Amino acid sequence: MGSAGGFPKASFTERQSTDMKVLIVGSGGREHAIAWKVAQSPRVEEIYCAPGNAGIGQIATCVPIGAMEFDRLADFAEEKAIDLTIIGMDDPLVGGVVDVFAARGLRVFGPRKNAAILEGSKAFSKDLMKKYDIPTAAYETFDDADAAMAYLETSDYPIVLKADGLALGKGVLICQTKEEAMAGVKEIMLDRKFGAAGNRLVIEEFLTGREVSVLSFVDGKTIRTMTSAQDHKRALDGDQGLNTGGMGTFSPSPFYTEEVDAFCQKYVYQKSVDAMRAEGREFKGIIFFGLILTEKGPRVLEYNARFGDPEAQVVLPRMKNDIIEVIEACIDGTLDTIDLQFADNACVCVVLASGGYPVSYQKGFEIHGLENFENREGCYVFHAGTKLVDGKMVTNGGRVLGVTALGDDLKSARANAYEAVKLVDFEGAYHRSDIGKAIDEA
Repeated sequence: MGSAGGFPKASFTERQSTDMKVLIVGSGGREHAIAWKVAQSPRVEEIYCAPGNAGIGQIATCVPIGAMEFDRLADFAEEKAIDLTIIGMDDPLVGGVVDVFAARGLRVFGPRKNAAILEGSKAFSKDLMKKYDIPTAAYETFDDADAAMAYLETSDYPIVLKADGLALGKGVLICQTKEEAMAGVKEIMLDRKFGAAGNRLVIEEFLTGREVSVLSFVDGKTIRTMTSAQDHKRALDGDQGLNTGGMGTFSPSPFYTEEVDAFCQKYVYQKSVDAMRAEGREFKGIIFFGLILTEKGPRVLEYNARFGDPEAQVVLPRMKNDIIEVIEACIDGTLDTIDLQFADNACVCVVLASGGYPVSYQKGFEIHGLENFENREGCYVFHAGTKLVDGKMVTNGGRVLGVTALGDDLKSARANAYEAVKLVDFEGAYHRSDIGKAIDEA
């Protein structure tokens, strides 16, 4: 194992076999997982990450360029003769970073702006599903707060409110009563809690069932789905507390059966890719399908246009393929030649967060125990919010670390992850103690 929190590195002879330079755009646990997977490719010689974090800095050269500084990123890619840029985050994809790179003839992985709207606008994605008969919840879209409130007067409850634009995974409110829903409309559309993301509002039927995430590689026409996962969004045990960017995840989901997969392959996955192509919005990159398994069958809750975070942290460790080969097939339109494979095991990630997250929290606390992972097989620490100060690793965000472990099955992976959580600590650290508990009910 290498020094980066137990991450294996390609040997010197492997790295001699080719000399690709790769740039990864982003700074969280997802980007650390991507960098870790990229580092395993014998085709890659050098990895850069903009802006990166302290953990990523152990396997890549971090560059002080923000993810939304498109021209500076492209300038850097030209200056360093980068062979491939991987966009990890949603904001730059929705903002059109891929178009900027493509216009300069730079090789880049991710959807163009007109395709990233699949995540950038919930109203667009809901209209797309309606038009192409892709199963989803019933909904209405509103540009006016008064009209939305009038609609709520005669609605059934619970009901779901979704800010149309990007809101760091937090722009969804599940409202149990009319009063809650009215307050939610005020919060999103009038108080502007999520800024411009709340200019439009989607009000959606509340569905009940198990939620499952399925990520996929797409080359514009062909789709290859990855193994399933399940995220835990709420801050506290028992799915209580505020929505977060994700407090942990596990893979695979025992509820994602062969029957569910067959249904989604027929009615969801390929149909979504074909719908985007038919709309003149060819999608190349990652489509994340947020599904809910209802009594009436699977339904699409949402699309994302990139790897999930922390889903990437449990899916990529199980992936057998060289990620560079798969990504290049997506760019070149040859994904149909790829046999995407995942190990017959399981993986669990428990997020260590700063006390007070997701509301307010302090930064700058020293992190202790990372060295415990250096030779611990099958256990990894993906850094989300860290930085180096005077040679010490300190906290620098709400979600700080993703402690991740493999196992032969979900129960052993869960046990391994929680054992690993005990090895690392910082002042005010907290985590959910029930990540993957649902597997006991499978």
